[in-house]
Amino acid sequence: MFTLVSEETYSDGQIIFDEDSSGDWVYVVLSGSVEIFKTIKGNKYTIEVLKEGEVFGELSFIGGIRRTASVRALGETTVGIIDRDSLDQEFNKLSSDFRSILVTAVRRFEKMLDRVTGFSVRSAPRSLRTLSVSYRDKQSFIKAYTDNVSNGGIFIKTGTPLSKGEQFSLKLQLPGLPDPLQIRCAVVWSKRGEEGKDKQPSGMGVKFIEMSNSDKEKLQKYISS
Repeated sequence: MFTLVSEETYSDGQIIFDEDSSGDWVYVVLSGSVEIFKTIKGNKYTIEVLKEGEVFGELSFIGGIRRTASVRALGETTVGIIDRDSLDQEFNKLSSDFRSILVTAVRRFEKMLDRVTGFSVRSAPRSLRTLSVSYRDKQSFIKAYTDNVSNGGIFIKTGTPLSKGEQFSLKLQLPGLPDPLQIRCAVVWSKRGEEGKDKQPSGMGVKFIEMSNSDKEKLQKYISS
């Protein structure tokens, strides 16, 4: 049986952790059940429902990655937080080669989920004309270009993309408009440096999470044209 450091009780519908959040605690369901789900373009998709005795959160622990999905309680649910020291001890008993295989498998699974999410986001019609964009990272104000934009998101080609899950404000300049659209965005996936030398250029796939109704209408009109 697992060694637990604490127990937490959640009410029906309460979020245990969110997709793209940091953290590598591993949980076990002690009573009740939890739903694992992803949100794509505002729609919730259930991946799995876990019941008493089942474990979740292990991908972040093994791969050192951000949470790949959200988890919420179904009914009143109690979960146990598994002792991190005991997990580390068991994990370190494995050979270095086998640990490397597990980490590689988890990170490949994460990329697969990113691609599936990206395909869903890209289901909207897209414009392939070059547009000017600008945004601010932690150090400076950046001007860039894109030739791939839809109602739901955008691809920005850049050698210094922001990290996955990071949110920022984007200015998107459409032809014929005096002022750029002001859009709140989140990074869905990111490729940088050497990663960008394969089939896909260095840059970041971005989804739109907040935009005024007026700017939505302008973007829709532009794409439809």
